[in-house]
Amino acid sequence: MAFDIVHDRLTHRFTVAVDGELCLLEYHLNDGVMTITHTGVPDAVGGRGIAASLVTAAFDAAREEGWKVVPRCAYAEAYVQKHRAEIGDLLA
Repeated sequence: MAFDIVHDRLTHRFTVAVDGELCLLEYHLNDGVMTITHTGVPDAVGGRGIAASLVTAAFDAAREEGWKVVPRCAYAEAYVQKHRAEIGDLLA
């Protein structure tokens, strides 16, 4: 399922509303390193691949911008373990 994820560079967030619920990924950016600090999807819309889509969008943005990534939230860390072959080159 495709989601209309918005990257707000000013607030360092990726967001998408699903069935009226706000889902988000938050990060810090310092010297070209994106540190993913939180991925949140309300239980009401969980299990639809939203968190994975948010993390994918973050890694896609990092690749476009030439940033490295540090996954600090549990979900992003688990995502990296499953997708290391595709995104391992982006890890700081």
